[in-house]
Amino acid sequence: MNTAQLLVPGDDAIATLRIAVAAYLARFKGQSRVHTESDLRSFLTWCGRQGLDPLVAQRPHIELFLRWMQEIGRYKPSTVSRRLSVVAGFYRTCVIDGLLEHSPAEYVRRPRVSTESPTLGLNHLQLEAMLTAGRKSSNVNDFALVTMLGLLGLRIFEATGANIEALEEVHGHRVLRVLGKGDKIALVPLPPAVGRAIERAVDGRFGGPILRSRTGSRMDRHCATRRLRALARAAGVSTARMHPHMLRHTFVTTMLDAGVDLRDVQIAARHADPRTTMRYDRARKNLDRHPNYVLAAYMASGT
Repeated sequence: MNTAQLLVPGDDAIATLRIAVAAYLARFKGQSRVHTESDLRSFLTWCGRQGLDPLVAQRPHIELFLRWMQEIGRYKPSTVSRRLSVVAGFYRTCVIDGLLEHSPAEYVRRPRVSTESPTLGLNHLQLEAMLTAGRKSSNVNDFALVTMLGLLGLRIFEATGANIEALEEVHGHRVLRVLGKGDKIALVPLPPAVGRAIERAVDGRFGGPILRSRTGSRMDRHCATRRLRALARAAGVSTARMHPHMLRHTFVTTMLDAGVDLRDVQIAARHADPRTTMRYDRARKNLDRHPNYVLAAYMASGT
């Protein structure tokens, strides 16, 4: 992160700020570090536009940043809450390291985040249509992408970061060694359909990324999103905004539909808290059981 560009040239606080940022980010690894750095950069950039040294910021400044995210940036409550959490963590580390006496973010109230996931995911028939479109696609990566997200429940960085060398045989099972959140390693078993899709994408190679772009480089999340949107159009799946996490969400809800126990779904999705798994399912159930359907059925003779 180029913190020098966030303050006026020659400011003596630049070196101290750079050390403070490095000390905070050192607490994270892998994708957690990447996302934390991105959220912290948003705050530091805002401070730079205000001509404000982050290390002399007071609680009103943090409140103004909160209002800017809500009213100007128009970020979702979950995004605002997450970024405030990062800012609070940064200042808490500064207090621990003796750079500040107290944190200016300590008493800033975060917006309420709904317990329902805003993503509804696909239904069973839509997922089946996506799988069929992926299997019929001329791009050998498409079927593997859909199966890795929709049938394995991988996060997009886990799918695009997976290498051929991570395919293994363990106790008679074909598995994929996945590097997940917090650099945790998980062995994910491959159902036959997923194994065939991956072998098709590997195409006889012995190393390198499983999923590749058309140029042969490693597929990234942006390329994956474009491929999924193209497959959705081909499959006739109409969604407001197709994105990779929608298939991971579908993985959870389809498992629950299939009668898999909540605890087993939690383990398969690698959620640390079962409430996260339940959050994926709550919005869909609220729609399925909405009393509007009961009333319409009761008044069917008149409608």
